[in-house]
Amino acid sequence: MSNVLVISTSLRAKSNSDILAERLIAGAKDAGHQVDHISLKGKNIGFCKGCLACQMTQKCVQKDDAVMIADKVMNADTLVFVTPIYYYEMSGQMKTLLDRMNPLYASDYKFRSVYMLSTAAEDEAFVPKRAVSGLQGWIECFEKAELGGSLFCGGINDAGEAAGKAKEQQEAYEFGRSLK
Repeated sequence: MSNVLVISTSLRAKSNSDILAERLIAGAKDAGHQVDHISLKGKNIGFCKGCLACQMTQKCVQKDDAVMIADKVMNADTLVFVTPIYYYEMSGQMKTLLDRMNPLYASDYKFRSVYMLSTAAEDEAFVPKRAVSGLQGWIECFEKAELGGSLFCGGINDAGEAAGKAKEQQEAYEFGRSLK
C-alpha cells in the first residue's frame, strides 16, 4: 500500500475540514495505507519570494515550516490536500504552501496521486471547481503526478458542524479507503 500524506490547511479551531480529514485518514488506514497527517495550524509558512534559487539547490532560502513539509511531500506516494473553500477557491494558506513546494519541481519526488477534500457553507456542485482547478494547475507542473480525485462536502458552515454530518463523514471515510 501507499505512504499517504494528508495536509490539513484550515486554521480554524474545530474545523469541519479537519473533522472530515480524520474520517478520511481512518478510511485510508483501514485500506492498509500508512498515513502521516500535517496541519498548518501553528505553522510558520512565508510567501514564496520568487528568487528561483531552489531550482538550482532544491532547497528554499527561507527557513520555516514549509521546508519540513516539502520534505514530507517529496517522500510521500500519495498526497491529500484538505481545505475549506473561501470565496470559491482553496484557502490562502494552501495556495501559499503550494507555491513554497517549488523546490520539489526539479527533485526526484515520489508522489504520483494527488487528492483534494474540500468543505464549504455553500452546497452547489460548482463551488469547489476553482479550488480543484488550482490544485490541478500545481499538479501539471509535476509530470509524474496526476489528480486522483476530489471530494466536496458542502452545506457545512459552523465550526464543528461536520461532527454531526453522518453522510459526509461516511463519504470522507470511503474517499480515504479509495486512495491509491
